[in-house]
Amino acid sequence: MSKENKSVITCDLDGKLETYSEGAQELFGYTRKEVIGKVRVSDFSDGQVVLGHVVGWLDEAVKNGAWEGDTVFLHKDGHEIPCHIKITPTKGKDGEHIGYCGVTSPLEDRTADQVRPQISLMTKIFTWLVIMRLPFLTATFVPIFVGAAVAHLAGFDVSWSWLALTVLGGSLLHIGTNTANDYFDHTSGTDEANYNYMVPFSGGSRSIQMGLISARGMLTVAIVSFALSAMVGLPLIQKAGLPVLWLGLIGFISGFFYTAPPFRFASRKGLGELLIGLNFGPLMVAGSALIQTGRLLPEAFLAGIPIGLLVAAIVYVNEFPDHDGDKATGKDTLIVVFGPEKARVGYVLLVAGAFVSIVVMALNGTFPMLTLIALLASYFGVKAIQVLYKYYDDRLLQPANAGTINMHFITGVLFCIGIWMGNSI
Repeated sequence: MSKENKSVITCDLDGKLETYSEGAQELFGYTRKEVIGKVRVSDFSDGQVVLGHVVGWLDEAVKNGAWEGDTVFLHKDGHEIPCHIKITPTKGKDGEHIGYCGVTSPLEDRTADQVRPQISLMTKIFTWLVIMRLPFLTATFVPIFVGAAVAHLAGFDVSWSWLALTVLGGSLLHIGTNTANDYFDHTSGTDEANYNYMVPFSGGSRSIQMGLISARGMLTVAIVSFALSAMVGLPLIQKAGLPVLWLGLIGFISGFFYTAPPFRFASRKGLGELLIGLNFGPLMVAGSALIQTGRLLPEAFLAGIPIGLLVAAIVYVNEFPDHDGDKATGKDTLIVVFGPEKARVGYVLLVAGAFVSIVVMALNGTFPMLTLIALLASYFGVKAIQVLYKYYDDRLLQPANAGTINMHFITGVLFCIGIWMGNSI
């Protein structure tokens, strides 16, 4: 193979292209202007190959100094290219690992089917986990279980079967919201304009962009999820009355139109963050307690305040890497409105507000003193704030994104335990 036919590409640790040779332009069909600083090397591969193999290849390259083998890449026009690639880690001036270099040659004597990496059943399952963003369903589990704990505190027997049905309905509504948001962020160009996303925390699931599912397929998943959620909701409405319907409708409308026109709540200068906090906080906690008790308990709405503030903090901190793409497409999140540097204060206020509200409600007797154990989770908040203030415009922000998710989940679990057990010890 002649030297000029070889593609040489270097990228940073996130896969964003830094250099792109003449051979790369010939092989993949993109110009330098189209890809440098904008496209990631994963965009040249089938999404399931990325999920099932590429991470392992990169790990092996770091461990052994290089990895090489055959695979299939995608040309700009969509046709498959059988290739041989050698991946080596790149080093900075101080010897630190800063990215990767891939040297790729087309295999003229092989077909795409002959070199296509095998996609395992686990990868296929993982594909759907990515499409629906299932790990983020903790944002639904937490408020529903807190609502059940409030019902228990109020003297009602918690039905685990009704609780399970509530979790199922809430999860389907959440999946519908996730997939609808991915679809409309794609059609609006927001995800395509976002070059700084940090999987899995920001930029959506990237499932459409990775070719894991078509845009039409994503919309279909959203519609089916919403429809199934409505079906699950029917017995819940029958048990607890029309307030369940109204809460469900609020969740559907605010979830679907979070990024869908004409409302696009996420673009309304803080309205999106507010709706997320309300839906996954006071409204969902109150709805869960309503199904158990048949009543809208004021304590349930109050219990949802810290949970809602922390889920809003998850959304908020994940918007920092999306700033440039959101701004370019008119998606006016609070990070876009205030600018990343000034917007850091907003995160501090959300986290502080959550834990202060727990303290206030414990001290005034709304909830047992045992709920103060939830303050242990503030450790993650302190760490996340430190990271955010230092790396708000850098890929090293990722520990703050992960830490905020952990903070929300652990706070919710401990708060739930405190409410449930507080009056019995």
